Amino acid sequence: MVIKCIVSYDGTNYKGWQIQPGLKTVQQEIEDALALIHGGGRIEITASGRTDAQVHAIGQVFHFETMKEMEMDKWKYKLNRLLPKDIRIREVVLEKDDFHARFSCVSKRYDYYISLDDENPFVRNYMCVEKRKLDTDAMKEAAMVFVGTHDFTSFTSSKIHEEKSRVRTISECSVHVFDDHIQLIFRGDGFLRYQVRMMAQTIIETGLHHLEVKDVKRMLDACDKHACRYKAAACGLYLVEVNY
Repeated sequence: MVIKCIVSYDGTNYKGWQIQPGLKTVQQEIEDALALIHGGGRIEITASGRTDAQVHAIGQVFHFETMKEMEMDKWKYKLNRLLPKDIRIREVVLEKDDFHARFSCVSKRYDYYISLDDENPFVRNYMCVEKRKLDTDAMKEAAMVFVGTHDFTSFTSSKIHEEKSRVRTISECSVHVFDDHIQLIFRGDGFLRYQVRMMAQTIIETGLHHLEVKDVKRMLDACDKHACRYKAAACGLYLVEVNY
C-alpha cells in the first residue's frame, strides 16, 4: 500500500532533504525511523521535491510503500516518537496505488521571509535579514514580471540537464509588507532548482534600486543561465504547500 505523509521541518541543522553520504539530511532521518518501525531494512521515501540545506518546510509531502498494516494515526505517532523534534509528521493518509508525491503534484507554494529588524538575533535562522531601506512598490512591480508562463532558464541552476524543460507557470508572485518583515509568496505548477531563491533576491535587488523592473524583464527574456547572478539566503525560504 502507498502512504502519503505531510511533514514540517526546521532545516537549520540539515544539509537539505536528499540523502547524502556522511551528512545529516531530512530524508535520512525519516528513512531511519521507518526502518526501525519495520524492524530493519531500508524503506525508501519519495518527496514532492528536494529542499536545499537550511531551507524549511511547513507542508512537504512524501510517500512510501509498505506491507505493514497499521492505523494512520499510529503511523504518525510512531514516526514522531522516533524523529528528532525539528521534524514533525503532520498528517498520514492511505493513498491510491498510483499516487506519487512528485509526479502527481499539480502546484506548490513557497514563501520567502525578509526581516527588517537587524537587531533581532532570533530570526537569523528563519529569515533573510535586510537592514537597508527597501522600496516595496518597486518590489511589487518586479514580482509581477514573473507571473505567467515563461522559460526560466535565467533563474535556475546551470546543472539542470539541457533537455529538461525550463518552462513553468507562476500563478502568484506577491509582496506583503508588515511592520518588521516582508513576505514573498510564490505559487506555481513547479519550480526549478534555485528558482525561487533567485527570483526572491532579484526582487530584493529591485527594492534596493540595484535593478529596475525593465532589467528584471530583460533577464527573464534572455533565457540565459548567466543572466541572473542573484540567489537569496536559504534560511528565509519555506515550502508551504503541495497540491494534488
